Amino acid sequence: MAAKNTGVRAARTTANRAKMLAAARELFTTRGYTPTTMQAIADEAGMAVQTLYFTFATKRAILSELLDVEIAGDTEPIATMDRPWFTAAVAAPDPVEQIRRQVAAAATIYARVGPLLEVIRSAAATDPELAELWQTNIAQRHIVQLRLAEALTTKTSLRAGITAARAADIALATLAPETYHLLVHERGWTGAEWESWATDALTLHLLAPRPLETSTPEETR
Repeated sequence: MAAKNTGVRAARTTANRAKMLAAARELFTTRGYTPTTMQAIADEAGMAVQTLYFTFATKRAILSELLDVEIAGDTEPIATMDRPWFTAAVAAPDPVEQIRRQVAAAATIYARVGPLLEVIRSAAATDPELAELWQTNIAQRHIVQLRLAEALTTKTSLRAGITAARAADIALATLAPETYHLLVHERGWTGAEWESWATDALTLHLLAPRPLETSTPEETR
């Protein structure tokens, strides 16, 4: 019976945490980070503000955890480079297929977390704590792109003068959430259109041109 009660309490705690994160996401993305108070989040979640403070302590802690959950798409403690999409991209034998997979993953992630990233980017200009969070996010994205670029170099030659480090920089810029936000949310592109463009852009700028296939006179007869 004690074990059952413990399980029920754990499930309730998990559900309440998810409810508070969902409330915070709704308010952060509609009102902005600065205007959203801990009391407003508690009210939106239908809980006492003391519960919110006990669970997260600060508004920044809520945002930080919410960002991690939104990027991952779940609450499992699995690092990005251990995620199935990453391992599948690295394992893809064809370099174009690797690029297609990493862009598809970025499109899926930004469709989920794009509005929240825009909240952080906008607030970072005036909030030192969020500026630090934003810079950390950029650094983490660059590490992921560097590992993918290194995997790419084991499959094919990159364009002349392009190192793995430079390839990571190019991918970081091409797959930046700011670019996704501009084209999808401001210019009205669909997610599929952004994905197609980004795949073509990275293929063009990162991969060495493939030799043109020529036919022998006998083959053309």
